[in-house]
Order: sequence, then C-alpha cells, then structure tokens
Amino acid sequence: MIKRRWFKSLALLVGLFAAGWSGAALAKDLDIAAFFGRWQGTGISKSDLSIYFALTARDLDVLIKPQGDGFTLAWTTVQRQKGDPSRPTVEKKTTTLTFVPAGKPGVWREAGARDPMQAPYAWARIRGDTLIVNSLVIAADGSYEFQVYRRQLTDRGMLLEFSSSREGERLRQAKGQLVKIAND
Repeated sequence: MIKRRWFKSLALLVGLFAAGWSGAALAKDLDIAAFFGRWQGTGISKSDLSIYFALTARDLDVLIKPQGDGFTLAWTTVQRQKGDPSRPTVEKKTTTLTFVPAGKPGVWREAGARDPMQAPYAWARIRGDTLIVNSLVIAADGSYEFQVYRRQLTDRGMLLEFSSSREGERLRQAKGQLVKIAND
C-alpha cells in the first residue's frame, strides 16, 4: 500500500514537471492592479546605527495607483529616530516614484531613469503576492547604499518589510502592517 502511494506521488510529480510546471509556475504572480489603493499603518524600525534609537516606531502611508502602462508609488514615513530619546524629533519623509514596464511581465523600471551616479536608481517587480522595489544609491566617493521594500498582500492587508545596507553592511530594517483605506 505504501509502495503504491509512493509510486502515485512520484508519477504525479513527474507528470507536473513533464507538463512544464515547477514550484514557481504554480504560485502565480499577482497583477499590479491588486496593489492599487491607499494603505496606512504602523511599523517598527531596527537600526544598528544608534544605541539610543535602536528600535523606533513609524507611521506609514502608501499610495499605489495606475499611471499609463505602469504605476506611481508614493509613500510617507513619519520617523522618530533622532534628537533626545525621551522626546525624539519627528521627521516626515515622502517619496514618489513612477514606474514603466521594463519589457518583461511583472518588472518595471523607474520612469526617466537617471545615471545612478547622479541620483538613486529604482526598479520594481512582483513575485507571487509581493511587490518588491529596489533602490540603488551611489555616493560621490563610489560607495553604495541598497534599499529593498517588500510590500506583501496578506489576508490582513499589506505587510511591509524594508531593509537598507551600505557596502553590504546592514543599516536598518523595518516592518509594518498596513490596511487598505481607499481604492484611490
């Protein structure tokens, strides 16, 4: 009996691979439209840069909307990671990027992409239920900082995971949970 089940399982796997399926093909990438809307939430940032601000709270706002054949992604982060630890300085940072198709399904490049020696270079892709935005910043001295934003759709909304590194050394990580508040 066990032998027969083993052969059936093996036959099923061989059949799937013979049909051209793989694990990646079984998990279909979402369409960018699934991410459209306004999302808000909170998160926690972990940094190796400061012992006084190793963990800080963040307020998060994300807007993703169609733009021609691509999309515009705007996000605002309210940070509390500088100043007096008992009364941290509140800093609001907003970034807006527009992405256009890069010639492959589920991959976009920043519209009007510039020389990465002059300004950050960004691109986006979808893998499964996650929109991944990468940003490369090259400093005047040739050193670099790499940032990754993963926005995963879940049954609870959107899970944000951010990481940044400089020359391969981790600088900061942040995680947050956002809920969709509008379809904008």
